[in-house]
Amino acid sequence: MDTKQLAIHVEGLNKVYRLYDHNRDRLVDSLGLARKKRYREHFALNGVDLDVYQGECVGIIGTNGSGKSTILKIITGVLNPTSGTVQVNGRISALLELGAGFNYEYNGIENVYLNGTMIGFSEKEIDEKLQDILDFADIGDYVYQPVKTYSSGMFVRLAFAVAINIDPEILIVDEALSVGDVFFQAKCYHKFEEFKKQGKTILFVSHDLSAISKYCDRAVLLNQGVKLGEGSPREMIDIYKQVLVGQYELPSGDKKANLAADEDIRKAAAEKVDGKNPQALEYGTKEAEIVEYYMTDGAGLRTSAILKGDPFTLHMKVRVHKDLQAPIFALSIKNIKGVEITGTNTMVEKSFLESVKAGEVLTITFTQKVRLQGGEYLLSLGVTGYEGDTFTVYHRLYDILNLTVISDHDTVGYFDMESDVKVEYEKNI
Repeated sequence: MDTKQLAIHVEGLNKVYRLYDHNRDRLVDSLGLARKKRYREHFALNGVDLDVYQGECVGIIGTNGSGKSTILKIITGVLNPTSGTVQVNGRISALLELGAGFNYEYNGIENVYLNGTMIGFSEKEIDEKLQDILDFADIGDYVYQPVKTYSSGMFVRLAFAVAINIDPEILIVDEALSVGDVFFQAKCYHKFEEFKKQGKTILFVSHDLSAISKYCDRAVLLNQGVKLGEGSPREMIDIYKQVLVGQYELPSGDKKANLAADEDIRKAAAEKVDGKNPQALEYGTKEAEIVEYYMTDGAGLRTSAILKGDPFTLHMKVRVHKDLQAPIFALSIKNIKGVEITGTNTMVEKSFLESVKAGEVLTITFTQKVRLQGGEYLLSLGVTGYEGDTFTVYHRLYDILNLTVISDHDTVGYFDMESDVKVEYEKNI
């Protein structure tokens, strides 16, 4: 049994919403005139248990609509549960909806005191933290202007600075570490690491699986309001990927019915798995056409998220519409800034140098070990070739797939050299 003291205890938590097909049904029900049930019950949370111990950093992952934000709002008191128990031992600072409670007519300083007071801190405590807040926000003399004159970037910087620089015992974070420019994001993550070193308790929700893997001691997986499991971040991320492609055995009974209730969310999750870009640029003669493409991980599961160091395979199916002399099949990878990082093709690899006939269908696979740093990448595919001395593009799909590399250890640059670094003391003579 863990001897650490509980910071957050959640038991049997349910949050149920009534869904009506028509507004008149809602009105009749609210007036108590309904003779039969005119609504469907939707469980945003269904019997969720969760313990977070002091000094832990726990991440919550799951698709949109899984209940991640709902559980955080209940823990922080923004929402009331339908049933269940929530106990919090310690003072909370929550990064949920940045800037909620700001008065747009007040200037930045006035809003610092207003927001700090709403969180539950005294004027003296805010006085002591004011300079830290202003230094962190770094918006200069704009802090003396009404916040209605701020850009969206300045607004979130100030809101984030207020929330994170008040000294809490428990920090609740919901997708709030990606605000501002890249330099401000680096500052946010540095502050996050400071909290961990100070032994603060952190409950963290994010779609950034690399951040979950890097910062969290444990991860909890929610799906359609049901807790599917908890364990190491890597273990939960692997199960999450199985859930997305329908290869994880879901709970039975009422919970299973709830998991299948929202088909739109499930379809959206499936689209995210493939990582396909519906607005990708394509062109070519179409004498050979790329008709199917997707990625799989080392276990053969379709996914767009790969753990750094693991293998992944790009699958491409090509239908040939004309006799061609030695077509070339290509894959390239860019970062989100458009810089081409790496790529290869069947001619370079000397893996296919044959002619093909009209009507044939070929399946091409590119398998490689991921040494890229954690982050988002774009894959482009192509079928080209030479007709005599003329280079011809049969079909190209630019930025057609999104690859997410999940990493808890990033080095400098675009890829990891997998260095073995040692430091030794010389023996005294």
